[in-house]
Amino acid sequence: MTAIDPELSAAHQRPSHPSSGRPRALDVVNAYVGLMKPRIIELLLLTTVPVMFLAAEGVPGLGVVLATLVGGTLSAGSANALNCVFDADIDQQMRRTRRRPLPRHAVTTRSALVFGLVLGVVSTLWLGFLVNWLSAGLALAANVFYVVGYTMLLKRRTSQNIVWGGAAGCFPALIGWTAVTGELAWPPVVLFLVVFFWTPPHFWALAIRYREDYAAADVPMLPSIAPATVVARKIVAYSYAMVLTSLVLWPLTPTGWFYPTAAVVLGAAFLVEAHRLQARARISSELSVLKPMRLFHWSNAYLALLFVAAAIDPFLR
Repeated sequence: MTAIDPELSAAHQRPSHPSSGRPRALDVVNAYVGLMKPRIIELLLLTTVPVMFLAAEGVPGLGVVLATLVGGTLSAGSANALNCVFDADIDQQMRRTRRRPLPRHAVTTRSALVFGLVLGVVSTLWLGFLVNWLSAGLALAANVFYVVGYTMLLKRRTSQNIVWGGAAGCFPALIGWTAVTGELAWPPVVLFLVVFFWTPPHFWALAIRYREDYAAADVPMLPSIAPATVVARKIVAYSYAMVLTSLVLWPLTPTGWFYPTAAVVLGAAFLVEAHRLQARARISSELSVLKPMRLFHWSNAYLALLFVAAAIDPFLR
């Protein structure tokens, strides 16, 4: 799995309108898959599987890994589909999201709603019966928090939307751990917080690039309502919180030398890039000068490599 720009992916979907006027079966399948936002799911699963290796202190059972991956995919797909339903009006106005299934009328709103709800029920039952009910409950909580907390309550009301709403994307660390151990512990909580502090720098970097889109859709994403210098300062602050939190895993988990070394190196590189963005913001607020996508793409790589380092560490002790 690779960390891909999830927000840009929808913008590159091509409309599927066969000359016959009737959608082909493959077009319908692609539309429903598009509702699940599979590229976002890739990143979520990339923070699930490494935690399973860390929890097992080695290789977890293949059965539980596959069951967790399937259940996690369905649960995240449910949340993303329901997000598409409630954000259809926003997606219609933003250039980078106009090619999503609902804005281009590839799927009806009712069908998308039913699809999202069914996926939510199936994923909860799947995880409950094939993994454990604690993991199922955590996945359901993440789903509800993303749809109700972020999409319905926070996104259109506050510039802190992604700070608190982004917590839904932190749950895979908890789910991966409980899938193996059946209980919560401090190590997955630390990794939960790493993703929590990682989310604002990651998403705000993207939102700087598309702040005009958010402004047009009347979504108070921080970069669309605050000066670039303010956004850059907050990105740096959250970046430091993220790096320091990542180092807390070392004393809480019997890690060897590999994880803390990787955390320091990756964290230092992330902070350098965050400070570069801040320096550019002080010079100019022009998007071409800020180069926010450099930090955005590096943030994907940082999270993937950090969690992979946590998974590899048990084999090097």
